[in-house]
Amino acid sequence: MSQQKVVLLLGSNLGDQKKNLETALEKIRNGGNEILQISEFLTSEPVEFVSSNIFCNIATIIFTHLSPIQLLDYVKSIEIEMGRTTDSKVMRGYADRVIDIDIVKYNELKFVSERLEIPHKKHLFDREFSKILLKDFI
Repeated sequence: MSQQKVVLLLGSNLGDQKKNLETALEKIRNGGNEILQISEFLTSEPVEFVSSNIFCNIATIIFTHLSPIQLLDYVKSIEIEMGRTTDSKVMRGYADRVIDIDIVKYNELKFVSERLEIPHKKHLFDREFSKILLKDFI
C-alpha cells in the first residue's frame, strides 16, 4: 500500500503527560510511520467526563503504509503497551488515561465501522481543544 497522509490527536492526563506523548510519537515512528508535523502542546480540561487531571494534547500528521484498521490496531497496541487499561468504546464513556491516540483524518477517506469512524467528527467539529490543535493541519 502506498503512503497515506493521516492526522492523529494524542492526549494524556496521567503521569508525566508530555513524556507520555513523546513516547507515543516515538512508538508511532518506530512502526514505520513518518512524522511530518507536530503541533505545540496544549493543555485542556477533560471533555465528556469529570476528572481533576488536566490533559496535555498534541496533533500530528504522519505518512503511513497501514490501512485505517491496521493503523487503529497499531495505535491501540501502543495505548495498551503504555498502560492504558480502559477503552472508551468498550466502556461507552471516558476515563483518565496514560495515552489516547485518535485517528482524525485519513487522506480524504470517509470510513465507518463498529470500531472506527473517519473523519473523527467530534474532534473536527465539537471539541474546542481539537479545533485549536487542528487549525493548521486541516
